[in-house]
Amino acid sequence: MSVPSDLHQRYVQACQNLGQPENPFIAHVLQEADKNDETRWTKGITLKIAGNNHLVPVQRVTGDDLQVLASVLRDTVFVTGLDLRCNVLTDSGAKNVAALLQENSTLRYLNLMFNDIGTSGAELIAGALHGMECLIAIATALTQNKSVKAINLNRPLLYSQEEETTVHVALMLKNNSSLVELHLCKHEMRNFGVERLCEALYENSSLRYLDLSCNKITRDGVKFLGELLKLNQTLEILDLNANRIEDDGAIYLSEALALYNRTLQALSVVSNNISGKGLVALSDAMKTNMELSYIYIWGNKFDEATCMAFSELIQTGRLRPNRTDVEPYEVDGHIHLAELSHGLRRHYYWTPSCGEVTKKDANASLAIAAVSEHL
Repeated sequence: MSVPSDLHQRYVQACQNLGQPENPFIAHVLQEADKNDETRWTKGITLKIAGNNHLVPVQRVTGDDLQVLASVLRDTVFVTGLDLRCNVLTDSGAKNVAALLQENSTLRYLNLMFNDIGTSGAELIAGALHGMECLIAIATALTQNKSVKAINLNRPLLYSQEEETTVHVALMLKNNSSLVELHLCKHEMRNFGVERLCEALYENSSLRYLDLSCNKITRDGVKFLGELLKLNQTLEILDLNANRIEDDGAIYLSEALALYNRTLQALSVVSNNISGKGLVALSDAMKTNMELSYIYIWGNKFDEATCMAFSELIQTGRLRPNRTDVEPYEVDGHIHLAELSHGLRRHYYWTPSCGEVTKKDANASLAIAAVSEHL
């Protein structure tokens, strides 16, 4: 289905798609905007949807109304201003404003005076105004930087489903030759983003610690990581905690680790919906790969085969008790696994082959890590 070229038709279609009733006030403003066809392409236009100063009362804009309008304006380049004064937008409406700010790169003027937006809504909007830009700016700066060793970009305030920031990080990794440790936890990263990172890491020979925890990576994304590990001779720590890799993803990793990779030393697949098939494959990989020394698996689906496999690794000394997050115990002749409070966080700003970082490096690392708390 072709997308209508005028705003009003697009608005009507968006209301139908989202199951929302049309707001006649918004519809009228968009119809008037469509009449100024020449002006909108040369100078841009401001949509004046303010709820005051009307001879006839209008239906004021709600958060649901704004959700529809935002979907229309997401890729509309000639709308450069949006006046939403004196409406009934609340914090839920502010979320739609934030999403629009993340996805529309041409909006220059926005007026939200005299609405019902509270503190949390204001924070969402403020975050949208600088979250993505900050990350892109940092990634761009690191392209040429030759001194920073570790950077923590965890939990940025991102509201767009697009993975533009991951693309910029990947571009940085292609050129940066000094970064050793990178944390990208809670970036809403999907398989597309992982593929971009892997493409970059084929050309990177410095990164040793990659943290992709708490994202939305599935088995298809881990397949790219598995292929990377077959050739990569640099990565030593890989954190995939709290993703969705399942058995197939664990098997992709196991094949790479068992047959090809002899560099990775620590792996976390905590809470990834992996069952016995995938977990046993990982334990088997450790029998042939003597370099993999740290493995964290809690929060998955342990069956009897899993418990026996990891119990054997620990009892034979192949896996030291302080290098995993499980501990075997026996009840009525059956082996079970209990949780230990170990994990990769204790390795932050440290990689096995580097030993302890110098005071100078540690200060650089922690200073950059503080940035993520304000994104």
